[in-house]
Amino acid sequence: MKFTITDITIKKAKLNQYFLKNKIFKIKKELKEHNKKNTHLSTKPFGPKLFDLYRLHQIILKYKRTTILEFGVGWSTKVMANALLINEKKYLKRIKDLRFNNPFQIHSVDNFKKYISLTKKKLSVNERKNSFIKFSKVKMCKFNGRIATEYEEIPRVNPDLIYLDGPSQFNVKGAINNISTSHYDFMPMSCDILKIEHFLKPGTIIVIDGRSSNYRFLISNLQRKWKKFEDFKNEQYILILDEPPLGKLNAKQIEFYFN
Repeated sequence: MKFTITDITIKKAKLNQYFLKNKIFKIKKELKEHNKKNTHLSTKPFGPKLFDLYRLHQIILKYKRTTILEFGVGWSTKVMANALLINEKKYLKRIKDLRFNNPFQIHSVDNFKKYISLTKKKLSVNERKNSFIKFSKVKMCKFNGRIATEYEEIPRVNPDLIYLDGPSQFNVKGAINNISTSHYDFMPMSCDILKIEHFLKPGTIIVIDGRSSNYRFLISNLQRKWKKFEDFKNEQYILILDEPPLGKLNAKQIEFYFN
């Protein structure tokens, strides 16, 4: 699989033009939110991180993603829904025989009803048609004896792209051995991806926004062959499931994605 992110780049001065051209959002208004100071301890939603969102949008377009699973809603939901609409116009006929049962859909889950409501308001009429957002509580749990968090319910899809930017570490139920991520000195530690790893098909991409500790937890517990791209400057980590096809159908899917 020919996959790289090093060629996905843009001059800072041209970011505004890119988001305007693709009708993603009114850049001047949203930049005001982007420039607000915020910390991981805040309960207010973050403004858009423009380069990270640009690269996410480009990955979906360049590698022809069709089905997205998103943990944690926000600006990313709108950006990914927009990219899927573009892909649908270009590739709807080409995927007819590739057995994608949730074509050009994004399925998101979050543990804050407030964030879900704010995100839905950001979506255009067309973006809402392919966006499925659900609420789920999050609880402390163990994965292979290690303390983590898990959503009580996640969307029933087998994605070709997973975006990890949730849940909030502060809105979790319970504790394990008195440990909870709701303590300010702890950090997000989701294990949901690990539990579905063996269902994922070769060619699947995972994008992790920030959450460096969670990223390190994932790569130390993932069991399959993942190729890693680490952007420490922007705190964005990207994995691709780089394995031989599962069969003829998956081989055709991989050819579609990367050819």
